Amino acid sequence: MSEQTSTAAKVGNIVVWILQIVLAVQFVLNGSALFTDQFVAKFDDIGFGQWFRYFTGVLEIGAAIGLLIPRVCGFAALALAGIMGGAALTELFLVTNGGFKAATMPIVFMIWALVIAVYRREQILGLFRK
Repeated sequence: MSEQTSTAAKVGNIVVWILQIVLAVQFVLNGSALFTDQFVAKFDDIGFGQWFRYFTGVLEIGAAIGLLIPRVCGFAALALAGIMGGAALTELFLVTNGGFKAATMPIVFMIWALVIAVYRREQILGLFRK
């Protein structure tokens, strides 16, 4: 019985690592895109200034790298969930052409990151215990 549990835990860990790697690649691409002119108008619409676009890009790339580091990947997933929660709220309430349709992808990414954070919860709690 414990051999099956051990096998299930190993398979679960492999699946979560695959999810982390795919999410990390996605956020390196997303964060890098924020350094192009593609999002200038959107961040003008948000009203915080272009510094916030760069800041968000750095946060996304940093958290993406964190997803690949075993000691901090849970915390990085939690950070990405927060970033995407903020992005969803921004799309819902601050962006002129936003709304629920525009908030869908940030919500999907937020849930994805939360799944990883929940799976890595012991690791996150371990960071706070030290």
